Amino acid sequence: MSSRIARKPAAAGAAAEPPSIETLRARMDEINLKILRLVSLRAGIAMEIGRLKHHHGEVYQPVRERAIIEKMLAENQGPLADEQVKRIYVEIISACRALEHEPRVGFLGPEHTYSHEAARMRFGSSVELMPMESFAGVFQAIENGRADFGVVPVENSTEGSVTLTLDLLIDTTLVIIGEILLPIRHSIMSLSGEAGDVSRIVSHQQSLAQCRGYLTANFPHCVTEAVASNALAAKLAAENPSIAAIASSAAGEAYGLKPIASNVQDVAANTTRFLVMGTRPVEKSGKDKTTLLFAVADRVGTLNQALNLFAHNEINISKIESRPLRARPWEYLFFVDVMGHRDDSKLARALKALERKALFLKVLGSYPEGRSAAA
Repeated sequence: MSSRIARKPAAAGAAAEPPSIETLRARMDEINLKILRLVSLRAGIAMEIGRLKHHHGEVYQPVRERAIIEKMLAENQGPLADEQVKRIYVEIISACRALEHEPRVGFLGPEHTYSHEAARMRFGSSVELMPMESFAGVFQAIENGRADFGVVPVENSTEGSVTLTLDLLIDTTLVIIGEILLPIRHSIMSLSGEAGDVSRIVSHQQSLAQCRGYLTANFPHCVTEAVASNALAAKLAAENPSIAAIASSAAGEAYGLKPIASNVQDVAANTTRFLVMGTRPVEKSGKDKTTLLFAVADRVGTLNQALNLFAHNEINISKIESRPLRARPWEYLFFVDVMGHRDDSKLARALKALERKALFLKVLGSYPEGRSAAA
């Protein structure tokens, strides 16, 4: 049956009648069946691929999955926005991947935190999401084989780096295999949704800091209190009508809260960067980032010489941050993000030269840059 809508020839000078709702719904039903057949066909091919690569154990391939989504976004002509198309394909890929193996993904819990949202944003719904009580718990779950991957925050565009994550990266045997850039959109919510009912506002300490200006201007009479997570804040607000929570709208919906105001973060472009941790390095995508850490002798000019190795090889440094060496006061490790993959010839040359100069060098991972796919 043709998918075109049949129309009777219009009389001369008369405008063609628009299709009826029934006609449009019939066409939509036909398209729905075609979509189902094609998705089922795709799933069958994914199962065949899974059987072929079974012995390699490579169920999650961030480079391949990112390439699929980017191609779909390049072909998107609307009316769906790129972010909507991306979410659709993340879920299709997630469902097909689960036919091979349902990945177990650890994140800092509980559910309905931004870490939970970031994990779902990257892996979709067809995974086993495992909330952990600490950042160390996420790392340990992967290292012990209880989780396949982990998602941990590493920096916020407003509040800076998450030092607990940086410290764990120093000793771990895991590698970074991806990054997620999650826009943070805070809402302030309560049982009634009425600002006048609120005398106390609770949230994670970083969320409170990210909304400091808004709270000073709009809730000067309220006491603010830091709690372990935004999800816990929503739970507390659901139990007490005088408490408001700052959290994601998803957390508020989960606990039956009503919004008082949305987008209350002081910086509109507030974004948190999450790292995806795994056990195996990933191949080049063509638009990659490499994270490394190193230490140099505490002498004049040694850090500058080390960093110049990247400039000499035409490699851009996108971030540098220091952390103290725990066993040697006033000496530091340097975390550096550079553009490129460790297997690129220029970066490989720079890393080899740095290894000769550094007291210590560890490449934490090369992975597709998060901004590449409809960030």
